[in-house]
Amino acid sequence: MFTNKWALILGGSSGMGLASAKKLAAEGMNIFIAHRDRKGAMAAINAQFDEIRATGVQFVSLNTDALSAEGQQEIINQLKQTLGATGKVKLLFHSIAFGNLRLLAIPPNLSDEEIDANDLYQKEPLTHEDFNQTIYSMASSIVTWAQLLLSNQLFDTQARVLGMTSEGGTRAWLGYAAVGAAKAALESVCRSMAVELAAHGITTNLINAGVTDTPALRLIPGSSGIKQTAISRNPFGRLTTPVDVANVVYLLCRPEANWINGTIIRVDGGEQIVA
Repeated sequence: MFTNKWALILGGSSGMGLASAKKLAAEGMNIFIAHRDRKGAMAAINAQFDEIRATGVQFVSLNTDALSAEGQQEIINQLKQTLGATGKVKLLFHSIAFGNLRLLAIPPNLSDEEIDANDLYQKEPLTHEDFNQTIYSMASSIVTWAQLLLSNQLFDTQARVLGMTSEGGTRAWLGYAAVGAAKAALESVCRSMAVELAAHGITTNLINAGVTDTPALRLIPGSSGIKQTAISRNPFGRLTTPVDVANVVYLLCRPEANWINGTIIRVDGGEQIVA
């Protein structure tokens, strides 16, 4: 089913991107991961990548900035060289988690104990640039990448574009203002993509995962409390896992999903419907 088909996963060295790469590789899809990580983290990351290689599919990883013009061109050049004349991108999975976690305004009259207990209070408030960077990183760059693959004729017929949204796009969490704005923008952008990319045979959908214990979640101040609340809300009494998300990414790549377009799919075990 996935012969000579590729998944381009942006942000695939951990969390949902990595889990999806493993699942798709196990089902026979070739994997190209673009990620940005420190050299000190690469030993552990390469061990994860070795698991993908062990499935026997073709695998390429590139440690570069998928948000810069230089990094984007580097990835496109490597894609063209790797895919050759017949390989095509079946899935563009935008799983970049790079945003600013700051308050809009620092509360007045904080005690030393309050400052010590909450990392948010030790930072300057969000700036205009923080919003711009976060919204591009986690929202509008999905358009940039779809346009790059289109203009370079790298998309497969009936290709998929997938992104990750969250409950934070419609709720107010302390320190989540910029990321929440990005998620809301992402949902709006992907509605337009679903309409306009259909002429190219491409579907666009978003996954709204339940609270998942990933490196990105752990960066959010108060994440331990968020996890405990999610467990108590979830009808199944547990957090969502990256594998839960990866399974849905795989299902959406199957031919049976050709008619799913412009949708936000909750992958949360029912967490978000509980009052």
